[in-house]
Amino acid sequence: MQALPLYFKRPMQSFLHYVRFEKGLSENTIMSYTHDCTVFLQSLESKGIQSLDIVKKADFENFIKELTELGLHSSSRARYIASLRHFMKYCVSSGFIAHDYTETIDLPKNRRELPETLSIEETLSIIEQPDTTTAAGLRDRAILETLYSSGLRVSECCSLRQRDILEDVEVLRILGKGSKERIVPIGINALFWIKRYSNEVRPIFSKKTIAGQDFLFLNQRGSALSRMAIWNIVSENKKKAKIEKHVHPHTFRHSFATHLLEGGADLRAVQEMLGHADISTTQIYTHIDREYIKEVHTSFHPRAK
Repeated sequence: MQALPLYFKRPMQSFLHYVRFEKGLSENTIMSYTHDCTVFLQSLESKGIQSLDIVKKADFENFIKELTELGLHSSSRARYIASLRHFMKYCVSSGFIAHDYTETIDLPKNRRELPETLSIEETLSIIEQPDTTTAAGLRDRAILETLYSSGLRVSECCSLRQRDILEDVEVLRILGKGSKERIVPIGINALFWIKRYSNEVRPIFSKKTIAGQDFLFLNQRGSALSRMAIWNIVSENKKKAKIEKHVHPHTFRHSFATHLLEGGADLRAVQEMLGHADISTTQIYTHIDREYIKEVHTSFHPRAK
């Protein structure tokens, strides 16, 4: 991203100092504010606007329109508006501007879209791609098996520790969003590959591990795998499997839930396994399930066509 000119840089730096040191917001939140506000300010600069105090409601509306034309989802546009509201509110209170027009901007309606999922065959095809004769391949197979077997978020997979594998009762102990702990079943196939990785590969990688670290999945330097590393593992094996769909680690979570419901699992049980606080979040998968049922009906009912 290009550097901001001084007339935008000063209020921006002051705002970031405020949210970091006075509000004590997380680095992830500060990064979002920085990105969203910088994109907006650069948009103003490209239109010849050189002062925040002359920005009108139409300028915000035109910016949101530009985001829509770029194809940004309603939830992403809503995040931009939320960031700008915080920024402009601060600018008013700090005397950088006299009026804040963001309060009158309507948030875009967040239309919930069905997440893309894989068929069982596509899922297994990706999982079976890693070359398990290599150390990295054996680890990657264990990761893919775990993502699909237990429907973990990628952050949960990264933070999984050896002591969280309760092999005797075939469950994982997961620390999810909001530091809420849950117990999730894990299949014998995933346990088989985790055990092989733990016995054959992890001791090699862990030679460089900082004492006391207990993360299950390590990189070759002995550190816990990052979320991006797991994204890359999924992407690489999706390409090997020649799957055309857009696949990322969360796709395994979506597929996990969908395949359970297609198989007749209770919605409340799936909610518990996914760690959703609200069942309405889980209910999105029932829409996918209904699509599957309609597809079966169309394919096999003699009077459907």
